[in-house]
Amino acid sequence: MSGGSGSVSKVRVRTSYQDIMEACCKGLWPNWSGVGGLMVNVAQVIELLMTCTLYLLVSTSLLFDSLSWVAVPRSVCSLVSLVFLLPCLLLTDLRPVSTLSLLCSLAHILISLLVMLYCLSCASSWSWSSLSLSVDPEDFLVSVGVIIFSYTSQIFLPPLEGSMEDRGQFNIMLGWTHGAACIMKTMFSLLAVLTWGPETSEVITDNLPSDLRPLVNLCLLAKAQLSYPLPFYAAAEILQTCVLRDAAMSSYSKHRGQAVSRPALVVRGALLMTSYLLALLVPRFSLLMGLTGSVTGAAMTLILPCLFHLRLQWSRLTVKDRLIDVGILSLGVICSVSGVICSVKRLLEGL
Repeated sequence: MSGGSGSVSKVRVRTSYQDIMEACCKGLWPNWSGVGGLMVNVAQVIELLMTCTLYLLVSTSLLFDSLSWVAVPRSVCSLVSLVFLLPCLLLTDLRPVSTLSLLCSLAHILISLLVMLYCLSCASSWSWSSLSLSVDPEDFLVSVGVIIFSYTSQIFLPPLEGSMEDRGQFNIMLGWTHGAACIMKTMFSLLAVLTWGPETSEVITDNLPSDLRPLVNLCLLAKAQLSYPLPFYAAAEILQTCVLRDAAMSSYSKHRGQAVSRPALVVRGALLMTSYLLALLVPRFSLLMGLTGSVTGAAMTLILPCLFHLRLQWSRLTVKDRLIDVGILSLGVICSVSGVICSVKRLLEGL
């Protein structure tokens, strides 16, 4: 806090999840702040790696489906998808990453509109009886992990808030964007279930007619490829800073666009190949989403923020605030443990 001429302004003292974790662990045990920072970085890298693997897995599935008429092996489709992602190794500037993310958003909007318009055109055949409230407990718990995963933007929030011209609008921006995403996803899933009922596929394009499927598949493939650079870049930055102690590169490359050093290229190559190998091993992307959401997603979205809040602001919180934090924390732990058990069980069954 700083004051001048009778005014008081807030000063930002922490810029990342690592900074917050280290502040929370300070004083608990000797060297725990360093261990806590390392743990949260590991969690972030795992989540980002799983996100990269998911996009590569989706790209492989779409390419395999699009080339089914020539009987191309799935492993070849995965390798082709990997080749198109090789330029990610040379990304050292946030500007091209931002451009690719914008193109990804445009592709996402186009896909959503195409599928929703098709569903609306089939409104005359909708069956409201398909909206059954009876669900399989294991399916439900895996789905909770998928939902948590789909909202895990917290890794990008600290730097995003720090880069805003008017940081006072951060909470408003967060409310509007997440509210819009919630409405959009709910409408999309509701229309899909009304149109196809229990036959609704994990990959929605499998339900589309053959004349519309190639176009949507192409858009989805472009979206998956364009989505990959952002989590890859973020994971690479964390690894370079922690493993190589390459803080200078992380700080200046965004502005200077300098070449990637050889050690950094090795780290990035290992990250890319790890996501490729995981994509070959995982049978279904929904299970990967559920597992990631239950492990790192629940921890980073529900568990750690509450712990941080309680630890750093305990003396300022009312009893009601503390109970709310404890309630969210408990819910996060339950969702995490049960989701991990069900997701791992399904993954082992599918191997």
